[in-house]
Amino acid sequence: MATDIQDLLAFVAVVNAKGFREGARVSGKSASSLSDAVRRMESRLGVRLLNRTTRSVVPTEAGARLMERIVPALGEVEAAMDVVNDFRDRPSGTLRLNVPVSAARLVLPAIITPFLKSYPDIRLEVVTEESFVDMLAAGCDAGIRYDERLEQDMIAIPIGPRFQRFATAAAPAYLDVRGRPEHPRDLLGHACLTGKFPSGALPLWEYERDGETVSVDPSGPLIVRIGGAMDLAVQAAVDGLGVVHLFEDWLRPHLDSGALEPVLEPWWQRFTGPFLYYPGRRYLPSPLRAFVDFIHAQRGGDEPAREGVGTAGIFVN
Repeated sequence: MATDIQDLLAFVAVVNAKGFREGARVSGKSASSLSDAVRRMESRLGVRLLNRTTRSVVPTEAGARLMERIVPALGEVEAAMDVVNDFRDRPSGTLRLNVPVSAARLVLPAIITPFLKSYPDIRLEVVTEESFVDMLAAGCDAGIRYDERLEQDMIAIPIGPRFQRFATAAAPAYLDVRGRPEHPRDLLGHACLTGKFPSGALPLWEYERDGETVSVDPSGPLIVRIGGAMDLAVQAAVDGLGVVHLFEDWLRPHLDSGALEPVLEPWWQRFTGPFLYYPGRRYLPSPLRAFVDFIHAQRGGDEPAREGVGTAGIFVN
């Protein structure tokens, strides 16, 4: 009962994208060709693999079991094909990275251009996610994550700044009217512009000074999805609507221009910078190996790779 590998790839693309239209956009195929491929597989196998509605496409139990088996297998096939790259003068192929929006905005810009100029035969695909995902199941080769705790069989190397801070800020005109907080608890009396995770959770704003840690549950007139939509909160803060709490590097242009004024700066919390993480198998696809080597060289080998010990990692967006 032979099944064409292109049909398998089409099925994986549709499941990962949760739909034929988005699967077509990501894979570069047409939605009709993906649909035909899945129908051929279902006909050959004699079982339904996907439940289709007007709003979503989700795998059946049989489809989910198939995904569990074929995703690692397809990864091995791709790795086997990539062995040929060892005989090329320059690495080539596609490198897929799964990253939070904060990393795409604050970490990758200083890396992407010099990397791609150094390896012109590599194509880089960056997928942004706002929540923890199975990077391999999502069809990516590696990811960027904050917090060095990793899943088992994952390797992590430092990438980008080793330490960052969360900053709190507001427009000077807003603070002239509402007053300048002297303690994090004073924020409870302010209009706070907040973010929400895809899960629906509203993160606390956390502060630390002289051994004292304070968590604030902010509220205010604007809530945005954490990630790219945080630019709306930043602009609202610049426009004088309220107080924003975000990566210092994200707010830095507005702080430097004076459009935003630092709030509670002695309390700003410092945290460890991000890590590039990838499977700890012996053989790495040549584009990923080139990227890992590039990051090591860029950092001067100042910090060793870390191995996962089975603890799930957490994105800080």
